[in-house]
Amino acid sequence: MRQIVLDTETTGLDPAQGHRVIELGCVELMNRKHTGRHLHVYLNPEREVEAGALAVHGISNEFLADKPLFSAVVETFLEFVKDAELIIHNAPFDIGFLNYELALLNKGHGLMTDYCSVLDTLAMARKKHPGQKNNLDALCKRYEVDNSQRELHGALKDAEILADVYLMMTGGQSTLGLGYEAGNESSAVVAPAIKLHADRPPLRVIHAEAAELEAHQQRLQQIQKASGEKCLWLKTLH
Repeated sequence: MRQIVLDTETTGLDPAQGHRVIELGCVELMNRKHTGRHLHVYLNPEREVEAGALAVHGISNEFLADKPLFSAVVETFLEFVKDAELIIHNAPFDIGFLNYELALLNKGHGLMTDYCSVLDTLAMARKKHPGQKNNLDALCKRYEVDNSQRELHGALKDAEILADVYLMMTGGQSTLGLGYEAGNESSAVVAPAIKLHADRPPLRVIHAEAAELEAHQQRLQQIQKASGEKCLWLKTLH
């Protein structure tokens, strides 16, 4: 499963008022693992950045003056996200801006949903944690994701943080990496049986140290919290 965690920064809050995208940040996940591939670009919006938006992301008009137009990167961007599931926090905001940018090109690019599906992590968080704060900072605190470097909003930085939040919010690691994934029997690795001699010496048993046991217990508690108290490993200990 290929997923793209996406975030944007903009000149203001509403594309209906002519506001534009000024930064795109995309991080690729494959089978719930970071691949190291990303797409990041600043864009010249051909208009002024509002003071309120500047206070949020700190991206100035002067900085954007020599950056490419959206039309110069649109094909690269669409190719990067094509056939993936977009993971976005407050997806209607970002998708609304991206659809507006596509429409401005007037070249029949259609809508973002013509290229990929969309998952809104804000809607997911509100369903999972009703009545609580569910902005990105609140979710970082809840799922113990480090966002200490997030003094200002930034599309790539926020996409990287959201990727970690999403993985924790949906259960952490999806596979133990044993060469088999559910629903994909062809990926199973079957090794030939090895018979051991009956007179072999007993295997050495190495017991975990106290610090290792404590670290293991802390990790199980994190999984328990992130999975809504559904950690099977923890249940077997009781």
